[in-house]
Amino acid sequence: MDVSNAPDYPAGYQHPCAWDMVIESRSLPDMFARTMAAAPNAPLAEFLGRTYSYSALYEEARRFAAGLQQMGIAKGDRVGLFLPNVPIYLSAYYGAMMAGAIVVNFSPLYSADELTHQVEDSGTKLLVTINVASLLPTALKVLDGSSLQQLVVGRLGDMLPLAKRIALRVLGRKQLAAMPNRSDVVAWSKCLGAGEPAPVDIDPQKDLALLQYTGGTTGVPKGAMLTHANLSANAQQVDAIDPFDRNEPDVILGVLPMFHVFANTCVLNRTVAKGGCIAMLPRFDAGQALKTIARVRPNAFPGVPTMFQALLDHPDIAKTDFSSLRICISGGAPLPAPVRDKFEAASGARLVEGYGLTESSGVVSVNPYEARRKPGTIGQVLPQTRIRLRDKEDVNQPAPEGEPGELVVRGPQIMQGYWNRPDDVKTAFVMVEGEAWLRTGDIATQDADGFIAIVDRSKDMIAVGGFKVFPSQVEAVLVENPAVKEALVIGVADKYLGEVPEAYVTLNEGAELSGDSIAKWLNARVGKHERVKAVILRDQLPKTMIGKLDRKALRAEVGR
Repeated sequence: MDVSNAPDYPAGYQHPCAWDMVIESRSLPDMFARTMAAAPNAPLAEFLGRTYSYSALYEEARRFAAGLQQMGIAKGDRVGLFLPNVPIYLSAYYGAMMAGAIVVNFSPLYSADELTHQVEDSGTKLLVTINVASLLPTALKVLDGSSLQQLVVGRLGDMLPLAKRIALRVLGRKQLAAMPNRSDVVAWSKCLGAGEPAPVDIDPQKDLALLQYTGGTTGVPKGAMLTHANLSANAQQVDAIDPFDRNEPDVILGVLPMFHVFANTCVLNRTVAKGGCIAMLPRFDAGQALKTIARVRPNAFPGVPTMFQALLDHPDIAKTDFSSLRICISGGAPLPAPVRDKFEAASGARLVEGYGLTESSGVVSVNPYEARRKPGTIGQVLPQTRIRLRDKEDVNQPAPEGEPGELVVRGPQIMQGYWNRPDDVKTAFVMVEGEAWLRTGDIATQDADGFIAIVDRSKDMIAVGGFKVFPSQVEAVLVENPAVKEALVIGVADKYLGEVPEAYVTLNEGAELSGDSIAKWLNARVGKHERVKAVILRDQLPKTMIGKLDRKALRAEVGR
């Protein structure tokens, strides 16, 4: 079945914006400059009690661009960011692009080997990090063991409010790493140029802004090539579906890591496009997040399901004032219904589910913020985005009417391809009526109102005696059990059926059910082919760098 939602979108379309909205082709530096010019003194970032204005961070970005050019960075060179959520992330991100460079995001959780691989794959010349013990030593190993030419190091203390800066000097010495005295390591303050950066001609449609590496859930991570137009379009699309009063202050809780595409679009670029403020936290800690909500009064909070669960588990949730929150957006993994319902009851804020990929600049669809939503779906596509469902066995054919199919996507936010991987690019897209559509690898359905439901990833399906079992459907039943906190289902070998499902779960505090009793409860509620071989209790389940449950890592742990 082929379903297209442009321009004659189904009557049930809920997003409060016109389907035919005009998306401007902008470079990200131009987007930043426009917002800064409109309100230079408005706050762009709040970091642990210190506020940074648009003009201050824009000026720092321009000085960084000038410094990069003075160090020999030219248009098209790759500049890596090995940073948590700290203010210089914003200056380095936009400043590198002002110099014409392509930003490469690296997770602060990477080992030296992982970071080295991606530095070499991307051809990164210069890397920006900060002087903390978990980052600088790793970056130095990569500098010594790769083709990386220069390391720029910011000081965490310089970014903090005065009181926290003093506390860090007194109490946080073990958290910091000393700057080595070597010519290829430069302090952030020393690389800020004194003059204006040389102007760089950027074609938003053609010039790359970002190499964003995939999570690697289906193999070795690949660098998705995202242009300025891809990223600015997705920021405009996300901003367009916001129905709230544009005259009200806009403050977003920035606890999702900005190195990840979800936060890069929904927290960083969307907020700059809108002229809002990011309340930044360097990492997710439930207690710190609750304190920040109480202190800065954010309107929006994008997160992954495990973050909302962690807030629910924290003893301070009952005394936290959530009244400022208008919308919370969950992405990165399926949102369990019990987590959604409990968080909404505890906070009074609406929690909606969305969907996107690295290859789509971050966002493809989301449930409406105010109008009718459909729990269990990933909502409706963003403006100017189209989807189709293709046959699971032969993507060149449409899915049979009424049956799930592989979700393929087309829109202004879709990547240009994978860096240095032409063969992977060929398999990432399918030609439909002469157009290239991105294959997501997700199996989905779409109803008459345009709401999309992800059935599962095609690679995660379990073949049980000729029947296809979708792990996410079994997991959704498991978390309905009041004792179950989190669940992952994988396929294990079976002599007779080929494969059968096996479940791994963590329990809510105080729950005392056995794995056998949960398995009996579950198997009475699912189809015969979906019944699990066993339910195995775990103290914790593996998670990815942004905190979503990691089925691939679980398989590796248990040798499946």
